[in-house]
Amino acid sequence: MSDTKRAQRPATQVIHAGQRPEATTGAVLPPIFTAATYVQASPGEHKGFEYTRSHNPTRYALERMVAGLEGSSVSEEEDPSCGGFAFASGLAATATLLDLLDQGSRLVAMDDLYGGTRRQFSQVRARSQGLDLEYVDMTDPDACRQALTAATRMVWVETPTNPLMKVVDLAAVVAIARETCPEALLVCDNTFASPMAQNPLALGFDLVMHSTTKYLNGHSDVVGGVVVASTLELAQRVRFLQNAVGAVMGPFDAYQTLRGIKTLALRIERHSENGQRVAEFLEAHDNVEQVYYPGLPSHPQYELAKRQMRFFGGMVSFRLAGNLDNARRFCENLRVFQLAESLGAVESLCNHPAIMTHASVPAETRQKLGISDTLVRLSVGVEDIDDLLEDLRQALAEA
Repeated sequence: MSDTKRAQRPATQVIHAGQRPEATTGAVLPPIFTAATYVQASPGEHKGFEYTRSHNPTRYALERMVAGLEGSSVSEEEDPSCGGFAFASGLAATATLLDLLDQGSRLVAMDDLYGGTRRQFSQVRARSQGLDLEYVDMTDPDACRQALTAATRMVWVETPTNPLMKVVDLAAVVAIARETCPEALLVCDNTFASPMAQNPLALGFDLVMHSTTKYLNGHSDVVGGVVVASTLELAQRVRFLQNAVGAVMGPFDAYQTLRGIKTLALRIERHSENGQRVAEFLEAHDNVEQVYYPGLPSHPQYELAKRQMRFFGGMVSFRLAGNLDNARRFCENLRVFQLAESLGAVESLCNHPAIMTHASVPAETRQKLGISDTLVRLSVGVEDIDDLLEDLRQALAEA
């Protein structure tokens, strides 16, 4: 592989980054290497592969691809996966990153987070690792500055956030953190944006993670996660943990995810076009009280989103007029949108965060954040926009 992962433009990278024809046959796509173990010529003398938890050529191909898309500075000569690491799920990736922290470390996280992330932080690692947790609205620089003390060892950001679509100024968080807690690791969950829309490493973050289940794979048929490290030193630490903890992605899942990424640029363009149209339609509808979408001028961080993001994506949240019964009727009467958890795939999905993805968040916390009984989250797919608008129109009428 020539070292052109940042010279190429994103639409080319999603097809070629970190890839090469298979050496034996010249196959355009990497084979699925399912072997659990590899023959050694002599003890410790092998071809770079010992055991698939530690090394797998198919997983390496995916890891190099995402590392290239996110702009890691690590070369293949330095690390076989260029600083990318694939895991069995997004939460497995999150858990492994938390293992970078010592017992009792202070972690400051965005207040609006995927419910599973908050559950792992507050209900698992606060107990098992003794993490000192603080959740803060990082769209407010003053609140961020107040929360980030010299004791902070990790800063965890989602942007746009799940489900309220807040946009965090990543460069501003870096500036505050480097001043107040220079030893802290800065982590960005880039799942909602995808590497097509923004690249946190380029703005100074240390680590970026994705649930590959979502936009990267894009077809609702694989669960996975990935982490990209900005430097070789961090890559070596994550590689040790990936092998020591062992929550790795299997080769078939890596192959399917890599195949999905090939169309990521095309899909994100269509997701974003449809998402913008859906958000504008909902904002003009009498039965909708508020719409959360970074591409709307009414969004509080609209100007920031225009600077920081190349696309606004397909995630749209909105608050219905009425009560929980109205929200239930809306969700139950959709025909093209499917009522299901997850997001970022070619089909359009609808989710009720308070009951579904964020049910594990305490009710008082949901209320404080604004995750109400009438909040609905849409993952706008790549279907014909007129069919999507007609579906929303009739479901809103039924609600």
